[in-house]
Amino acid sequence: MKRINTMALMLGLGVAGVHAQDIHVRMTFSGNGSPSAVDLKQPASNNVEENVAGNGTFGAFTFRDIRAAAMFPQSSMACAGAFFPALAGGAIMRFQDGSLLKLSLKEGGDCIDFVQKKAVCTLMFEVRGGTGRFQNASGILTYIENAAPVLFDASGMNLALGTEVGEITGTISGVGHDDDHKAER
Repeated sequence: MKRINTMALMLGLGVAGVHAQDIHVRMTFSGNGSPSAVDLKQPASNNVEENVAGNGTFGAFTFRDIRAAAMFPQSSMACAGAFFPALAGGAIMRFQDGSLLKLSLKEGGDCIDFVQKKAVCTLMFEVRGGTGRFQNASGILTYIENAAPVLFDASGMNLALGTEVGEITGTISGVGHDDDHKAER
């Protein structure tokens, strides 16, 4: 009986160890970005959002973020153009199996080259759990996109729609297997 209890304990710890493993993430995407109608109520900011889809470590996904970006550029050693820092925001990733991953913006922003009419957006997100296999997930993901304008507003000064391609990388732990959450669906 003692052996059975010991074996059960070891098996349980082994399964918990599998769930606690760090998973290195790499996902590529494409999609669009535009101003957002959602107002995050940050002073001196504009609200923007990205809607992209892609594939990678956890399979096919969609990604939507909404964030407040500073209205006026700030200096940045990493940006040769105009840098507009992200002030607040979050994102949701939805995977093909229906699992959701919740993300909270930590830092980042847009580096815009107005002469070349292109931008690089780099955002860091903290993983805040989710649903399905991501219920207990945690970690940090970095979203890097290259953006180009498609459509400007009537004034010709404000971007109305842009293309976006890039990748999401980082490390996540606490991810379950698809089978672990079938009863939830």
